[in-house]
Amino acid sequence: MWNLAQINVARALYPLDDPRIAEFVDRLDAVNALADAAPGFAWRLQSEGGNATDIGPPGDPNLIINMSVWQTPEALFDFVYKTGHREVMAKRRQWFEPPEEAYQALWWVRSGDWPTVEKGLARLAYLRRHGPTRLAFTFKQQFPPPDAAQTADPMHPEPYCVGWQ
Repeated sequence: MWNLAQINVARALYPLDDPRIAEFVDRLDAVNALADAAPGFAWRLQSEGGNATDIGPPGDPNLIINMSVWQTPEALFDFVYKTGHREVMAKRRQWFEPPEEAYQALWWVRSGDWPTVEKGLARLAYLRRHGPTRLAFTFKQQFPPPDAAQTADPMHPEPYCVGWQ
């Protein structure tokens, strides 16, 4: 059986202890709890503090990495775009640099296989270099699990996506 893994990255405009990003930091626990309780949620990257803001590449403390695993693309899509998570996305330009390249990648993992940060960053880099393929893709151009014969229907985040427009 396969699950959908995702990584998304963002570079904070300010250090996480800066008052200008305090609203984002203050909402982390609530958004993470929302994910943990969401239908189809399987796993998320987190440190002992309960979130992943302190897990990132050395030398870039403002790069925030978020990774999670979901039972289906629809479960992830619904969490990202149709829950209270969307409210945080609406304010992201207040806290994060606008992305200049792909900032999210999706790929299939075997159930119970939790990806590492290194694997997630490699998938994102692959997507940036090669575009959507079976190895790394997007909601708009999905690929089915490795053993599935059918094609995946595209999902369109545009009606729901807020914050960069």
